[in-house]
This record gives sequence, structure tokens and C-alpha cells, in this order.
Amino acid sequence: MAIDIKRVVVGYLEENCYIVTKNNQTVIIDPGADATKIIKEVGNKNVVGVLVTHHHFDHIGSLKEICNYYHVSEATSVAGMDFEVIKTPGHTSDSVSFYFKNDFVMFTGDFIFLDDLGRWDLPTGSKKDMVNSLELIKQYPDEVIIYPGHGDKTTLGQEKRNISKYI
Repeated sequence: MAIDIKRVVVGYLEENCYIVTKNNQTVIIDPGADATKIIKEVGNKNVVGVLVTHHHFDHIGSLKEICNYYHVSEATSVAGMDFEVIKTPGHTSDSVSFYFKNDFVMFTGDFIFLDDLGRWDLPTGSKKDMVNSLELIKQYPDEVIIYPGHGDKTTLGQEKRNISKYI
């Protein structure tokens, strides 16, 4: 079954919250703000968990409300959904990316954007960690579609060309 991805832009920082459905199961990624809007967009889907790429306020603003509403918790694995959790510190020390390898889809939070990287000059950020994470991510296929925490999607192949400018 194909993966279904719906982007919901929330909050004044226009953070991307994703509603990801596969095999009749749905996870919500980075519920930043406006729980009411997210819940409306989810509709009657079977929400089985919430994934968080990092714990900045614009990515978790409605986390508690969403978890309470759906009676789920923040997770790093979900039964029936096959994805890899990749530690990608740099923007923050707790940054992770979620790679749905069978679908060539990766949710990167504020690690990689279309033609840009996340800032590493905020608390717990590290340029050294960012460089190491970029080296790690270069091992994944060019065809991977990246869904970032802000802005439009991109491909890893396109961003690999940009990565060489940063490291």
C-alpha cells in the first residue's frame, strides 16, 4: 500500500506538521501548533502515534493536546509502520529524521530544508554534529524525498549537491 502524506502548515513560524498514513494507520509528525486544525485535517483516520523530529516549541506546541485527544504517545516506533529513526544532531542535540525506506520518504525536521540547512547556533546546536549528520545522510539514496520542518519538499539528490557547500 502506498504512503499518503498530508502537510498541514501551522503556527506563526509556518511549521510543517505531517499526517502520514500507511496500511490504515496514521502517525502525526511534529504537531507544532493549532491542534484543532490538525485534528480537522486528520479526520477519521486511525492515529496510532506521534513522531517528533526535535523538541523546539514550533514542532511540539500541540503535542500534549494531540496525544491526549487520540490517546497515543510520542513514539520512536509504531507497530505496523516500517521506518528507521536516524539520529541527525546539529540543529539540536535531540534531532532525528524518520526514513520510510520502502517509500523513499524522509522527514527531517529542521535538519535539511530545500536548498538550506537548519541553524546550529541555537542552544544544543553544533556545527560539528551537523557536519557529521550530513556525512551520514549522504549514504541514503538520491531518490529519497525529503519533507522538511518548514517550506517545500525536496530530494536528497538535490540536497547532496548543496551539502558539499556546507562541509
